[in-house]
Amino acid sequence: MDLVIGPLDLSAHVDEALEVQAVAFGLGPDEVAVRRQIVLRHMTYPGARALGATVGGTLVGFVYGMPNDRTHWWSTVVEPYLRANRHDHWLDDSFVITELHVHPGHQNRGIGRSLITTITDGAAEPRSILSAIDTESPARALYRSLGYQDLARQVLFPSAPKPYAVMGAPLPLLRR
Repeated sequence: MDLVIGPLDLSAHVDEALEVQAVAFGLGPDEVAVRRQIVLRHMTYPGARALGATVGGTLVGFVYGMPNDRTHWWSTVVEPYLRANRHDHWLDDSFVITELHVHPGHQNRGIGRSLITTITDGAAEPRSILSAIDTESPARALYRSLGYQDLARQVLFPSAPKPYAVMGAPLPLLRR
């Protein structure tokens, strides 16, 4: 496998990335169209950056994130849940993993682990936060193995059919 992990101009490759996300997350065309606009807006935020994983020149995974800003939509939704658990300080000085997806045909090969550890290794912030569907899943197991812990559970995002968990970890992330 000729896996290459490196910087990704996500704005220029948004459609390829969303193709991966659609397959990995089971998204339909309408949801992809909405997410396309969100990704393009996110990539204009200060400090936003992305990495891609390619095999044979084909994008098979990506991650992007940015320094957290309490005024961003995600923070305003999760803040009451974090405050209720006395974890709202995690919204300060944190690097948010906004999206991390690996094509199902390339999962369980360490690509997600490489993407998230590489992007957080470049973060200036002392910790990282993210949200994940609040079920036991390979993704949640990966995050726990890297040092992420639940900060809030059963977080409800508008229009999301399932509740999420907000997780946080000190940086650098744990290595095996």
